[in-house]
Amino acid sequence: MPKSSPIAELYTEHHAWLHGWLRRKLGCLDQAADLAQETFVRVMSSERAEMASWREPRAYLTTIARNLVNDHWRRQELERAYLEALAMQPEAQAPSPETRMLIMETLLRIDQCLSALPPLTRRIFLRSQLDGLVYADIAQEMEISLATVKRHMSAAFLACLSMA
Repeated sequence: MPKSSPIAELYTEHHAWLHGWLRRKLGCLDQAADLAQETFVRVMSSERAEMASWREPRAYLTTIARNLVNDHWRRQELERAYLEALAMQPEAQAPSPETRMLIMETLLRIDQCLSALPPLTRRIFLRSQLDGLVYADIAQEMEISLATVKRHMSAAFLACLSMA
């Protein structure tokens, strides 16, 4: 009989436990099942997938799953905020379901991009793009140099372009 892979063993030994942990966190059996599967997909696609054994497999799986849960909650919050904004629009201006889905996907990509930025870069970028501040005003407000603002804005724009 062929020897099973380390990932197959990891799955067999810890999937039920992980599913239960996620179910308690999320309160939903189906979402827990989805995120448990996604956790193992991430394990398989990670650089550590070839390891014969993990020192603390549950800690490793929990870390991946916790990040997925955080992404899930952030996505739900973003969807809720978008639906609230839509509800405030006159019905004649409401986008079609297809357009809503495209907008939601775009919002999620923007959120991913912004979440990946360092905090200072994100703050500078948002002050410029959402609040309409010019670079000099941002530099003065944050008590940093204009060159620093420009450097962070350049990094933010590059990050956004790489997500496109």
